[in-house]
Amino acid sequence: MRKFNIRKVLDGLTAVSAVASASSAAQQQQAGNRETEIQETLQSEHFQLCKTVRHGFPYQPSALAFDPVQKILAIGTQTGALRLFGRPGVECYCQHDSGAAVIQLQFLINEGALVSALADDTLHLWNLRQKRPAILHSLKFNRERITFCHLPFQSKWLYVGTERGNIHIVNVESFTLSGYVIMWNKAIELSSKSHPGPVVHISDNPMDEGKLLIGFESGTVVLWDLKSKKADYRYTHDEAIHSVAWHHEGKQFICSHSDGTLTIWNVKSPTKPFQTITPHGKQLKDGKKPEPCKPILKVEYKTTRAGEPFIILSGGLSYDTVGRRPCLTVMHGKSTAVLEMDYSIVDFLTLCETPYPNDFQEPYAVVVLLEKDLVLIDLAQNGYPIFENPYPLTIHESPVTCCEYFADCPVDLIPALYSVGARQKRQGYSKKEWPISGGNWGVITQSYSEIIITGHADGSIKFWDASAITLQVLYKLKTAKVFEKSRNKDDRPNTDIVDEDPYAIQIISWCPESRMLCIAGVSAHVIIYRFSKQEVTTEVIPMLEVRLLYEINDVETPDGEQVPPVPTPGTGSNPQPIVPQSHPSTSSSSSDGLRDNVPCLKVKNSPLKQSPGYQIELVIQLVWVSGEPPQQITSLAINSAYGLVVFGNCNGIAMVDYLQKTVLLNLGTIELYGSNDPYRREPRSPRKTRQPSGAGLCDINEGTVVPEDRCKSPTSDVKDNSFSRSRSSSVTSIDKESREAISALHFCETFTRKADTSPSPCLWVGTTLGTVLVIVLNLPPGGEQRLLQPVIVSPSGTILRLKGAILRMAFLDTTGSLVPPAHETWREHHEDKDEKEKAKKRRPVSVSPSSSQEISENQYAVICSEKQAKVISLPSQNCIYKQNITETSFVLRGDIVSLSNSICLACFCANGHIMTFSLPSLRPLLDVYYLPLTNMRIARTFCFTDNGQALYLVSPTEIQRLTYSQETCENLQEMLGELFTLVETPEAPNRGFFKGLFGGGAQSLDREELFGESASGKASRSLAQHIPGPGGIEGVKGAASGVVGELARARLALDERGQKLGELEEKTAAMLYSADSFSKHAHEMMLKYKDKKWYQF
Repeated sequence: MRKFNIRKVLDGLTAVSAVASASSAAQQQQAGNRETEIQETLQSEHFQLCKTVRHGFPYQPSALAFDPVQKILAIGTQTGALRLFGRPGVECYCQHDSGAAVIQLQFLINEGALVSALADDTLHLWNLRQKRPAILHSLKFNRERITFCHLPFQSKWLYVGTERGNIHIVNVESFTLSGYVIMWNKAIELSSKSHPGPVVHISDNPMDEGKLLIGFESGTVVLWDLKSKKADYRYTHDEAIHSVAWHHEGKQFICSHSDGTLTIWNVKSPTKPFQTITPHGKQLKDGKKPEPCKPILKVEYKTTRAGEPFIILSGGLSYDTVGRRPCLTVMHGKSTAVLEMDYSIVDFLTLCETPYPNDFQEPYAVVVLLEKDLVLIDLAQNGYPIFENPYPLTIHESPVTCCEYFADCPVDLIPALYSVGARQKRQGYSKKEWPISGGNWGVITQSYSEIIITGHADGSIKFWDASAITLQVLYKLKTAKVFEKSRNKDDRPNTDIVDEDPYAIQIISWCPESRMLCIAGVSAHVIIYRFSKQEVTTEVIPMLEVRLLYEINDVETPDGEQVPPVPTPGTGSNPQPIVPQSHPSTSSSSSDGLRDNVPCLKVKNSPLKQSPGYQIELVIQLVWVSGEPPQQITSLAINSAYGLVVFGNCNGIAMVDYLQKTVLLNLGTIELYGSNDPYRREPRSPRKTRQPSGAGLCDINEGTVVPEDRCKSPTSDVKDNSFSRSRSSSVTSIDKESREAISALHFCETFTRKADTSPSPCLWVGTTLGTVLVIVLNLPPGGEQRLLQPVIVSPSGTILRLKGAILRMAFLDTTGSLVPPAHETWREHHEDKDEKEKAKKRRPVSVSPSSSQEISENQYAVICSEKQAKVISLPSQNCIYKQNITETSFVLRGDIVSLSNSICLACFCANGHIMTFSLPSLRPLLDVYYLPLTNMRIARTFCFTDNGQALYLVSPTEIQRLTYSQETCENLQEMLGELFTLVETPEAPNRGFFKGLFGGGAQSLDREELFGESASGKASRSLAQHIPGPGGIEGVKGAASGVVGELARARLALDERGQKLGELEEKTAAMLYSADSFSKHAHEMMLKYKDKKWYQF
C-alpha cells in the first residue's frame, strides 16, 4: 500500500469547481493549523490485532468426548477445529493446523489433557492446563490409517486401531510407539478366511485390564489376552459391527449391527449371541426374523444399582419410516423411549456418576451431538426432558444474513432487553442444573456493556449480550409476523422478488439511546420499531407504499409521469396514499398488464397483538413500477431526534417522517444532483430495453451489466469468489448501464453550505460512484407543531467527490471529538404523558459556535470510500487530509470508532488487511494482513465497534470476535476462563472382602511391563513419526516426584508462559498427605487386627 506524507495536502475535490479553485497553498496552511490545534493521542503502540473468542455451534461437528471428573465437553469438527465447553461462560476454541477432520477425541480423565485423532492419520496431545490449550506432541502414522482409539482410565497407554485391522500402542507421556503390536491375522487366525476389515472398537474388560475386546467391521469380535499375546475367544456374526459396549461386570458385552439388530454376548459363550434384539423391527408371526432396519450406529450399555440397565442407541429405525426425523432410543427395562431429533445425530455420550468402568455406571444424562445442535437429555426424570442449553449455540437457528456490533451501550439497555426476552423462554425443561460444569470464569476487566444484533433469513432479529467476551441471547424479534404468510408455494403471490426467504434481513439501523430500531428486508421492505415494556394490540398496522422510480421518463414520452429534477426548497413531495393491489394493475400506466403499484409482501389486515419489546411503528414497502420489480435496499438510517427514516437503492432515495407517517422525499439518484450532475446521463424510462445509446460516453471500459430482475436470496449458494471491482476514476467513462446506488446515509447537525454560519439538521448521502450530496432538513418546532407541520426537505447543492463507493461518514468538532447524531432518550411511548413535553425532546438542540472560534473551522467531515478516506473542513468544504487506503483491492467495511479516549478510522479490505488511521490526520496506525476474503458471508457480517472490538461470521454457525486494541490483548489472558481445575479423583469402587480374597474383583495389569521398551522392544521407525508440539513438554502430569517430575514441571512452566504452578504444588501436597494418612490408618489397622484370625473379621 502506498504511504502518503500526511503533511502534504492534496488538491480538493475535482467535482466541485469552487473547491478545485481553492489554492493548494491555502490548504497547506489550513492543514498546519489543524495539526497544531488538534492533538492526536493515538499511536501505533495502542494497536494490536488478535482473536479473542469464538461463539456459536461448532460448524460441521464430527467427534465428541467428556471428562466425567473435570466435567468438560470437547467437540471436534470436520475442519480440524476443537471446541471445549465447561460451565456456562467457559469455552475455548483451538485449531489443528492441518485442517484435517477430527475423527475421535479421548480425554486423559482428570489429567488436563486430551488426545485427538485426525483423518490425516495423526494423533495430537493437547495440554488443557493453560487458558489457551496447546499441542504437546503429535504422532503421524505413515503406513496405516487410524480408525479407532481407546485410552483406559488412569492408563498412559493408548490403543490405536487401524484400517488394516492392526492395533498399535502409544505411550501418551512420550508420544512414542510401543513395540507391542496386535496383528489382525494373529487376532482372527483361522476363524475367518477373509480380512476382518478395519478395527471399529477397542476396549478392555472392565474387570480385567489384561483382556482387550477388539471389534472388526466385518462382524468378528476378538477377546485378546495381552499377557499371553493370543486370543481367548472369537465371536463371529453375519452382520457388520458399528459399535460395542461392555456391561460393567465384564461378563457380557453388546454389539450394534448394520441390519438394525443388537446382539448381547456372554464372554465365555462365543458360539452364538445370548440374545438378539431388533429395537425398531416389526415382530413377524411364525417366529420369522424381524424385517431388517437401518444400521444402529452406536450403542451404550449402562447399569444402575437400583434398577434395570439402560441401553441407549442411535439409528436402527425401520426402512418404512420415510421422512421420520433421526432418533435416539432409550431402552430401560421394558420401556422403550424414542426421542426425535431436529438434525441427524453425529455422536452421543452417556454421562455417568463414576469414571470407573467396573462400577455401577448410574447414568444421569445423555449428550447428543447433532449436525447443527447440542442436546442434553435428563435420564433421571420421567419423560426424559432436555436441559435448557446455556451456551450461545443458536446463532444459526436461521442463517445469519447481517450483523451489527455496539460497544459502550446505555447501562439500562441489557436489563431492558433481558426482561422482555425472559418472557419468550420455552417451558418443560429439566429442573436440574446444567451438568457440564467444569472450569472457572476469567476475571472481568471490561466495565462497559456490548450488544451484538444478528439479522436472519427468516426475518428474525436476535439481540445478544456480548459483554466481557461472553455471549448470551437477550431477545428475539420476529419481523415476518407483520406479513401474511402463504400456506404453500402455489399460494405465493407472483410479486415475490426472491425465490426463497422473502423476509430475510439485509440492513439493521439501531439507535441504542432511543431504542428505535429500523430494518430493511430483502423484499424491498422497511419496518420501524419502537421499544415498549407494555403489551399492545394494534388494530391497523400503519403502512406506506413508495414508488421509487429508476430515472425520470424518457424525453420521447413527455406525457408520462414527470418528477421535477430539482425540487425547490419547501416542496416536500407527499404522494397520495396508494391502495395495495394483489394482482397486476389495469391502471393507465400499465394497460399492457404489467405489475404496477404492488408491494412484494402483503401486510396483515387483522389486529396484531404485540408483546412487550419491539413493536411496529410503521411498515414501508417499495412497489413494482410498470412491470419492473422494486430493487433491494442498499442503505438505511434512522434518527430518533428528527423522527425520520431514510433509505435508498440503485433507483434512488426515499425519506419518511415516521411520526406523521408521510413520505417526505422520493427521488431518483440523478435527480439528487439537479443541474450539477457530472455524468451527463440521459434520462430514461425503466421500461426501456437496456440498449447502449452512447450519449456522451465515448471511452467505455467496462462490460455491460446484466440487470438482475429477480434478486438472489442472501442465503443462496451462489458464491462470488472473484471480488474484483473495476471502477473508472474518470468522470466521463462511467459504464452506460451501471446504476448509481445509495451506499451510505448519515443524519447529523452540521454545515450544509459554504456560506452557513451555524450547523443545522441535514442528511449526508453517499453513492456507489463516490459522490456525497447534502440534503437540508427544515424541522418544525417541538411539541404539537412537530406532529402537525410538515418537515421540509431540500437539496443543498453541496456535492463532494471521492474515488470508489462511499461506505461511511462521520463528523468531528473543533477539538477532534466525534459529533454523534442527535437522538432522543428512550421513554415509554404508551404512557399518558403530556404530549408537548414528550415531543419537545425530539427536537435536537443546535450547537452554535462559540465566539472564540472561527466560523469557517467549526467541524470536519470524515468520509470513507472503498478506495480512500478524506477529511473535509466545514463549512469551507476544503479537503485537508486524504489517504488512499488501497490501490489494488477495495474496502469492505469502514467504521469511525472510539478507542482510548480518542477516535480512529478502522477498515477491513477485501485483500485481508485490517487497517486503522488516526483522525483527523488519517495517519496510518495499524496495517495487518489478517483474513483474505473467501466468501460473501465475511463481507456481509464484518463490523468494527468502539473500544477496539470487531467481529464477523467465520462459519455459517459461528461468530469470531477479535480486538485491535493493545490493552485488550494484554488483558485477554486474565479474561479467558480456565478449563482445568483441581478436582480429586473419586475413590475406586470397593471390591468387597470375598472378591478380594477369591479373585472375583477387577484384575489390574502392569502395562509398563508389557508395553515398555524392555519387554516389547522398539517400534518400527517407518511406522509413525513423532512431531514435538509448540507446547513441547515431555509429560503432562507434573505431579510426579523425582528428577523426571522436576523436569516435567519446569517444562510445563515454560509451556504455560509463566502461569502459576501453585495448583500443582497443592495437588502434590494433597497426594503426599493422603498417602501419609493412608499409611497411618493401615498401620493402626494392622495393630488392631494382628492377633485375630481371618474368620474373626
